[in-house]
Amino acid sequence: MITTLGELRASGYADGTIKDELRRNVIARLRAKEPIFKGIVGFDDSVIPQIVNAILAGHDMLLLGLRGQAKTRIARQLTSLLDEQIPVIKGSEVNDHPFHPVSYQATQLVAEMGDNTPIEWVGRDERYGEKLATPDVSVADLIGDIDPIKAATQRLHYAHEGAIHFGLVPRTNRGIVVINELPDLQPRIQVALFNILQERDIQIRGFNVRIPLDILMVFTANPEDYTNRGAIITPLKDRIQSQILTHYPATIEEGMAITRQESWIHRSSMPVLLPTFLEQIVESIAFLARASEFVDQSSGVSARLTISTLENMISNAERRAIVNNEDNVVPRISDITQAITGITGKVELVFEGEQEGPQKVARALIGKAVREVFRLYLPDPNIRRARKGQTQIEDPYAPIVRWFEQGNVLSISDKMPLSEFYAALMHVPGLAQVASAFGYNVNDREQMATAMEFILDALHQHSKIAKADSSAGTTYKDLVGSIFTPPSFDMDDDDMRN
Repeated sequence: MITTLGELRASGYADGTIKDELRRNVIARLRAKEPIFKGIVGFDDSVIPQIVNAILAGHDMLLLGLRGQAKTRIARQLTSLLDEQIPVIKGSEVNDHPFHPVSYQATQLVAEMGDNTPIEWVGRDERYGEKLATPDVSVADLIGDIDPIKAATQRLHYAHEGAIHFGLVPRTNRGIVVINELPDLQPRIQVALFNILQERDIQIRGFNVRIPLDILMVFTANPEDYTNRGAIITPLKDRIQSQILTHYPATIEEGMAITRQESWIHRSSMPVLLPTFLEQIVESIAFLARASEFVDQSSGVSARLTISTLENMISNAERRAIVNNEDNVVPRISDITQAITGITGKVELVFEGEQEGPQKVARALIGKAVREVFRLYLPDPNIRRARKGQTQIEDPYAPIVRWFEQGNVLSISDKMPLSEFYAALMHVPGLAQVASAFGYNVNDREQMATAMEFILDALHQHSKIAKADSSAGTTYKDLVGSIFTPPSFDMDDDDMRN
């Protein structure tokens, strides 16, 4: 291991800036056809090429997008494009390059010791600095200020360069500095970043000495913040060379991949049997919320909604499995309703949505998601009958609907053990036969039961049967009969379709 400046010179260590380093390593990954980032889904043809272009051009960049679009994750993964280690002058506060020291302490040390100047090696993770922009952030936090304690300890005048206490940016010299939520930074603080982005130097408290920095600046911002909490001042925005727009997943499949990757699904010794259609329903909730007239679209709907909802849904199933001493964790449609807290806290409602109430809006989103996913697997229950002379299409749901029309009622609960839950659903004629379309058979009791409940809920969402939720559970009954029979249980208006 090289430990002195002389040894480093003799080794032929290649000199270069951090942007040269990033460019070199990106080119190497492109040639090797290796992924630039890990765990970033849905950006391969949009965001990532733009980031690569910015790095190849040596640009600072602004990642602009709504909440939950992996902006911070991308910024943090930029460190993977750095060299594993770089040499710095030992004890340097600003990672002074051994060949080009910039701080007072480092230049003095090199002048005194020459080739015997000690050096140390800094890892890539230590070359990353991140700051959340808040209104209380000061110039001293980012750039630096005079340190009276240092001045007194070392008996220095306040005008002496050695009395400077460096802020986050110079301390991350030869690294990557990320400032999240840039519009929240006060305009006078944003002004302090001008020199860093343009002249690549800092000046503290009017010192004549300017310290050149070798850094990559990355900013993140939410478009909503431009009007609600602040703005990026025009001169600063002009100095950020690349503005890169992020986005939400374009397809349900991409969204499911992200949710599956980020969610805590397999958490205990009990296996989790998670049907694909339940994942699709959870993901569809977010997609529908991003188009809902009741949801504030300028705020966005984060991927955290689906992550929280899926985890809460599995937790409800896990709780049931523990209480009932069951071997597997098998989520049900009713578990999504119990996971509604993962939805209500993740969406900002417009005035009309506030009038409806977050619970009602969330239930409506779940219901619409059930309808849409159901049609991916089975025929639309509301499909029109064939006209006279055409082949009559058999209604696979007729036996189920007829059973309820005969006055039968089915009551189930998310607390019911599997044996009771399965037995109750098997009482409905034709239900198991329709559920076999999912590829299950009567021996797959756990997943078969979930599929049968899914069918019943979908028939309700298509206005074929009535459904009412109460603290005791869920009741399915005849739609027409429920109109003329006053309910004896708590009913949600949105869940009662007539």
